[in-house]
Amino acid sequence: MSGHDTVAGVPLRTIAKLLAPVGLGDVDDDPPTGREALETSFARVVLGTMTEPGDTDAGTLVSGLGPVAAVRCVVDELDATEVLGRLGADPSSARQRARMAEALNRWRTRGSPDPGVRALEMAAHVGARLLTPEMSGWPEGLAALGAGEPLALWLRGNPARLSSLERSVSLVGARAATGYGEHVAMESAAGLGDRGFAIVSGGAYGIDGAAHRAAVTSGHVTIAFLAGGVDRLYPAGHSDLLRRVADTGLLIGELPCGSTPTRWRFLMRNRLIAAVSGATVVVEAGHRSGSLNTAGHAAEIGRPLGAVPGPVTSPASAGCHRLIREYAATCVTTVDEMAELADPLGAAVGARGGDEPPGADGSADGGADDRAVMAAASIRGGREPDELAQVTGLSLPSVIAALGRLSLSGAVRSTATGWEATR
Repeated sequence: MSGHDTVAGVPLRTIAKLLAPVGLGDVDDDPPTGREALETSFARVVLGTMTEPGDTDAGTLVSGLGPVAAVRCVVDELDATEVLGRLGADPSSARQRARMAEALNRWRTRGSPDPGVRALEMAAHVGARLLTPEMSGWPEGLAALGAGEPLALWLRGNPARLSSLERSVSLVGARAATGYGEHVAMESAAGLGDRGFAIVSGGAYGIDGAAHRAAVTSGHVTIAFLAGGVDRLYPAGHSDLLRRVADTGLLIGELPCGSTPTRWRFLMRNRLIAAVSGATVVVEAGHRSGSLNTAGHAAEIGRPLGAVPGPVTSPASAGCHRLIREYAATCVTTVDEMAELADPLGAAVGARGGDEPPGADGSADGGADDRAVMAAASIRGGREPDELAQVTGLSLPSVIAALGRLSLSGAVRSTATGWEATR
């Protein structure tokens, strides 16, 4: 078999077998088996195991030469001068040669295709799907990242739900959230979902988890971007929640299956959260919260940015106040204001065709009260009514009434340690 029948030394027939289970091709169609599609997708997988997220040198190489030629530059061990020549750059520039030489050396430390092969095998094992920029469904907002656009994405869940990103809001915030922050996140996620927005976040403890839970509980689409492979549900304490997100929404990761999250990968993951959504809202954040990194990415690429104010005495809201004061973030205090930030022309009309979410008029079905109590009960099992009142900000009688309605529907149950959600 000639070298032209391989990519990074892997035969095309092997590549076809590896890619078939991960659904190569359009999200709604049978996967194509054309040579170019196979080569391109496998090259992106291999490059994804050689590079770190946000590597603009790799992005420049891929955009200039294409994924297959980019891989061959690495595995064939071309020198920096030859690679620059193929890119049409000035090979006589010492600075450019040094930068390209450093990048090539960095990638070649992971230069084997074996990790890419293993990533595809692990993806098939967990039912993950591969999505590349050449396929339909690729989120258009990622183009704003330029050379930092992901080489590929990995999905768990129904890929058809990618279309929900066209009308979505990112809700982010501190891991060490207060009851106030969790309450705002839950109400915001449920209310935005009622208005037809998908909820995007990072799957972490605190604000992220509260937003995902409220969306799942309310029957709305929520999408979690992970900092490692989609086969590794992190944090471990959110494994059940992330599985529920995959069942009703999507888990998305930039890194191939088998990849572990690191601090750098969390920071780079944040740029995806900012890029795919119509707006980013920081619900609660301390002065040095990682969610401010997401806000910075949103501001850098020109996405609308909102921040929820908190008590001036609360260190947990200091980051939000700083965004409003120093970075021109819009102060948002209601769901309608968040919706308007993402969709100024169509924010007022929700998915149910009204101006208010169910129950907002104080009707007997409980509406917002039930959603808040349900989401709070699902945060961790065994919460007493007075604790639920503190977390949700509702009065104790309102919580007790909501628990009664939810108990009749089977959504919550009373245990020896308190009330907990049943789903």
